[in-house]
Amino acid sequence: MLSIHSTSIDLESVPTEIMIQAFADRILVLVTQMGKVGNLIQASIPSTTPLLSSDDLDEDGDSQTAGLPAPPAAIQLTPLLGGASSEHLQTLHSLYAAQIATIIWVEEAKRSMGVNRRSVVVGIALQKSRDADDERKIFLGVMDHLYRLVNQAG
Repeated sequence: MLSIHSTSIDLESVPTEIMIQAFADRILVLVTQMGKVGNLIQASIPSTTPLLSSDDLDEDGDSQTAGLPAPPAAIQLTPLLGGASSEHLQTLHSLYAAQIATIIWVEEAKRSMGVNRRSVVVGIALQKSRDADDERKIFLGVMDHLYRLVNQAG
């Protein structure tokens, strides 16, 4: 990932932009439906922590998150800027940050022999969803398009 990779998509009729930019010491990922950076959260993990890819999931994996690698328990989320307006949004933003970072670490590990995992800074600015079903569809849509961007970058 040497350059900026981005995409604009409609998820549940909401224009959504996803951007990835790699730096020497960390990776920046922005997910916005509001045209701004939003809440910034840094995800980091010790390089000795094993990661499970989506290929390692068993047959009994949760169908709602099928194909997504599980964020490791050792993941550290640090709020950097901004904050969520409710406990629900804070939990949702943490879920996005943990899942995005895990996808990037797993995909980078597939392409590299090294275990030096860069921190991932995630900016999240989402519009209020109509219901939990929309929230889930948007989440899965973002993760699907993130995979595409990461694989374009590799």
